[in-house]
Amino acid sequence: MFDNMHPVTISERAAEEIRKIMETKNIPADYGLRVGIRGGGCGGASMIIGFDKKKSTDLEYRIDDITVYVEKGHTMYVIGKQVDFVEGEAGRGFVFT
Repeated sequence: MFDNMHPVTISERAAEEIRKIMETKNIPADYGLRVGIRGGGCGGASMIIGFDKKKSTDLEYRIDDITVYVEKGHTMYVIGKQVDFVEGEAGRGFVFT
């Protein structure tokens, strides 16, 4: 763990949606929420979120009752980010703030 501190936080609305997805999509119990980055270089990096099994290079956190995995090398990119869930005219989905 990260000294009881989490590099990312999850809004209440996002946590509700994550739990709902895990239940309705039958996400296996040994999967957690993966938060990290993809890409880099000239195109820049983008934040990713999904469900995945723990890997040997992951740090594991428990946020509310949600298991969160962050690859060790991605930690510095996600520190201070919050996973939120929004609904609006443009659609609905998870965002990082």
